[in-house]
Amino acid sequence: MSAPAGGPPQPIPGGRLLFSLDPSVSYLNHGSFGALPISVQRAQQRLRDEMESNPLRFFAVGLEDRIVHSRRHLATFLGADPDGSALIQNTTAAVSMILRSVRLGPADEVLLTDHSYGAVTMAVRSRCRQAGASARTVAVPLGLPAREVVTRIRAALRPGRTRLLVIDQLASATAALFPVREIVAAAREHDIPVLVDAAHVPGMLPVDVSAIGADFWVGNLHKWGWAPRGTALMNVAPAWRRRIEPLVVSWAHDEGYPGAVEFQGTVDYTPWLAAPAGVFTLRTLGLEAVREHNEALVTYGQRVVGEALGLAPADLPHPGGPGVAMRVVPLPAGLATTVPEAQALRQHIADKLATEVAVNAWGGRGLLRLSGQVYNRPEEYERFAERLPAFLAEYQR
Repeated sequence: MSAPAGGPPQPIPGGRLLFSLDPSVSYLNHGSFGALPISVQRAQQRLRDEMESNPLRFFAVGLEDRIVHSRRHLATFLGADPDGSALIQNTTAAVSMILRSVRLGPADEVLLTDHSYGAVTMAVRSRCRQAGASARTVAVPLGLPAREVVTRIRAALRPGRTRLLVIDQLASATAALFPVREIVAAAREHDIPVLVDAAHVPGMLPVDVSAIGADFWVGNLHKWGWAPRGTALMNVAPAWRRRIEPLVVSWAHDEGYPGAVEFQGTVDYTPWLAAPAGVFTLRTLGLEAVREHNEALVTYGQRVVGEALGLAPADLPHPGGPGVAMRVVPLPAGLATTVPEAQALRQHIADKLATEVAVNAWGGRGLLRLSGQVYNRPEEYERFAERLPAFLAEYQR
């Protein structure tokens, strides 16, 4: 399935027809909000119809058992302990919940890397301000070999002071893949708990959550797992489960984790109940075939866009491992160096080039992030590459 000699892969048969995306737009940004297959849309709609036909029965008869069934299905798919897992709306909500459960004092710190997702960094800083603790960031250059990444993070740990390490498994802004199992082992040497932000991992990469051994692991299934938006799985090590406090106290609070986290009154549970349909659709196409296709396609897209901007192969960051279906292309100096500038450029590209991409400001440089999914075609990246240089030149005037 991989692309021969750097060329694009063959399309997944029927892959494009699975989705209801606007055909007039090149949607090269699956990583931000995902895209839902039509079959999963219909599965969720059937659940919504059931809910509205008799709301009381839907919420009062068997709902918790159905949630547990979905959780067990999804946890097994990810190699996580179902009894140590909980369904939650998204990774950001889980991070806030975990931060509330970790005791912090004035002499303590939470350690992150400079690849950390913006909302996660904000949550850490907010929690540290409340506790009088500090948030510290360790820089990890793009392209650093995995062994050196582990060495750098190990050296940044402060035993007795670092109360939590927050590490990405696959970073959103940079598409860098971190050796989380080795990093967790390094932190374990000093009994420092680790939170792994795996927002982009479920569905994109094969994963065995239990083998990683993190105290906390959180991943979204509504991106690459083709689940409805609002579906994430949080896994918590046994020693921490009794300390997890839900963000909202509701009727299942006395049950403890995970029920107290999952049952939150009259929220919409249909995304969680429909989520196994997304995993089923992935498996129907063939998980390995989809993963190989997506990686080969986005690698091709990164190359053609990079060449159009005059970048050599050595200038194009590699994520540091196989299977990653996102790639970044550095933008010309001076473009998108701040978050507002990056957001403005992304919107302008969408409006003028009918192409959806992600643009992030990282390390004083703008990074254009491309995704590859079964509904994408090589000509979408080629067309974008042809038009992007003139567009950026005009944009900079």
